[in-house]
Amino acid sequence: MPHITLPEGLAGIRSLAAYRPDTGAALYALAEALLRGPESSFSQAEAELIATFTSSQNECTFCTCSHAAAARYLFNQDKSMVDAVIENYETAPISKKMKALLAIAKCVQQDARTVTDELVANARLVGATDRQIHDTVLIAATFCMFNRYVDGLATVTPLGLEAYEPMGKRMATLGYVPPKPIK
Repeated sequence: MPHITLPEGLAGIRSLAAYRPDTGAALYALAEALLRGPESSFSQAEAELIATFTSSQNECTFCTCSHAAAARYLFNQDKSMVDAVIENYETAPISKKMKALLAIAKCVQQDARTVTDELVANARLVGATDRQIHDTVLIAATFCMFNRYVDGLATVTPLGLEAYEPMGKRMATLGYVPPKPIK
């Protein structure tokens, strides 16, 4: 049960965006820019994978499940790869570059001060650009905030993965459009 009175019929961050439309619009715009925007250094699927991984490291069920559903939708034939990353990114069937970037994301999630010159140099060595390193840190930091926002107010978290499939498809196809405020 949420710690505050939130609009009914909306789960997770959508309920928070409807509760506080002014901040919700800004948060959705940030998610849109990071995960789908034309300036992103990643494909939509890759950006969603970083968001999923960070959320799974934070044990935020709502964000992990909804962004994993979006990543699965976007990766299409490689859906199982998303689950492999959640299970253990180091052994998942992803590129060395993505593994290096997820190692950076994991440091940001745990303690951003632990991102070392060595981790950054390794990411560059396997092909990551400065923009991708930047965007990885920003996606991970942003999702730490989102995860804590969703869990800190105990928002509604649907049970069962099937509840997240329509959310994932909506995020993958329509993007991050805040819900209409509920009065």
